[in-house]
Amino acid sequence: MNAIKVAVLGLGRVGTSVGLALNRYNARKDARQQFEVFGFDPRSGIASAAEKTGAIQHVVRSIYDAAAGKDVVFVALPYAEVQTAFREIADALREDSVVLDASPLKRPSLEWASKLLPAHAHLVGVTPVVNPRYLFDGLNDTEHAAVDFFDDGFMLVTPAPRAAKAAVELATDFSALLGATPHFVDPDEHDGLMAATEGLPALLGAMTFYMLQRSEGWTDARRMGNPAFGQLTHHLVDTHPDDLRDLVLNNRENVARYLSETIAVLTSVHELLMHGDREGLEAALVEAYDTYQVWLAKRTSGRWDEKGAASQEKVSDTLMSGLLGGYITRRLRGDEDRD
Repeated sequence: MNAIKVAVLGLGRVGTSVGLALNRYNARKDARQQFEVFGFDPRSGIASAAEKTGAIQHVVRSIYDAAAGKDVVFVALPYAEVQTAFREIADALREDSVVLDASPLKRPSLEWASKLLPAHAHLVGVTPVVNPRYLFDGLNDTEHAAVDFFDDGFMLVTPAPRAAKAAVELATDFSALLGATPHFVDPDEHDGLMAATEGLPALLGAMTFYMLQRSEGWTDARRMGNPAFGQLTHHLVDTHPDDLRDLVLNNRENVARYLSETIAVLTSVHELLMHGDREGLEAALVEAYDTYQVWLAKRTSGRWDEKGAASQEKVSDTLMSGLLGGYITRRLRGDEDRD
């Protein structure tokens, strides 16, 4: 049986962790499929670093060559490069290939794909909500990739309208193999949620540093950076300014709404401080603390309702069991009869 050929485009923390998880499956004694992983990254030295972790078997220098003839193409590129990447890989995609797009925003990706990708390829958006053990840990770089990065987490799945049912099933099975429980989400709902949990935090961290480095006290304050400051501003280390720009600008209505609400809250806190309102400030902080503890417990356990954690179907010995007999599976399993 032929190996399933997977191209991972973008070898930061997410892309490299995908490769590590696939190779973990390859090492299983009961593995019924094997994955051959090809990696590409446009940034100098990143692909070589990913190869050293054992995440990929082949480093490919051209994005076109990386995608050419592959069964699955996993896109985890810096966000500002995704649209161009779609254009560059379009002619390389084989018939019925599945493109799993892990870009932080789904509505723009769906629009780009409809214009740039061929009809014979199937785009499915995927967004990892990662293993809770990594919630406070590490930068978004190759060095912090982990084989269990997706374990006990979720994969938000957003199929393109024209994606074949078999391609969507492949995406959910692929997510389960990585260790995540798949959940379907509407693209507009997805991007609204991402504004709150990704766009707003990134913007606040970057603009906090922007404000401080322009202030009169920066010459002295810059010597005092500790983990709290580093955690707040880490996007300026692991994310290119172009990617931050596009993350908030391409989702500007949602980000602006949350930013307005944040400004209103900060204005209220400013008033509490100016009036020395100890009780008012304490009430706000206690409410935030108590609610945060509830959220953290649920995020860690995955138990979001009274029914408990969502059951995750165990990846069967025959991966992609939902596709058995389907065109894509026959091709992946080496059956060249396409009639």
